[in-house]
Amino acid sequence: MASKPELYWEDFPIDEEATFGAYEVKREDMIEFASEFDPQPFHLNEEIAKTSLLGGLATSGWQNCAIAMRIMWDGYLHKSASMGAPGVEEVRWRKPVYAGDVLSMKRKTLETRRSKSRPGMGLVRFGWEMFNQNGDLKMTMEGWAMFECRTGSKVGA
Repeated sequence: MASKPELYWEDFPIDEEATFGAYEVKREDMIEFASEFDPQPFHLNEEIAKTSLLGGLATSGWQNCAIAMRIMWDGYLHKSASMGAPGVEEVRWRKPVYAGDVLSMKRKTLETRRSKSRPGMGLVRFGWEMFNQNGDLKMTMEGWAMFECRTGSKVGA
């Protein structure tokens, strides 16, 4: 969190959309991630990957989730009063991500509510979409995030 956040719960109105990010996927990072966390052959071996449904060496979907988190951090979370998240409700890997893809994200606010048990905290349900440089939809996610409220009771006060 930034020393003095710019974004609070109130700054995410329903239907607001924002686009951010320019993360380039590198082949060596794909293989390193897959080697440690998702060592399926089509994430590690070019020849095997060519004959798979992926059509070539592609990132692990789990790596796409990690990349999405990085893009979100750089795009808005670092300057927000983020309090974390209770989890992601849905993730869909729509198309493979390949080395050289430059990924960006679009965020849409779907729903907001103030916490009943913690009045200094608000919840925001977002829909996120990840695209490559050609506008191809690569991944979608939906889930809740928690933010400190600018108005009302302070958390922990």
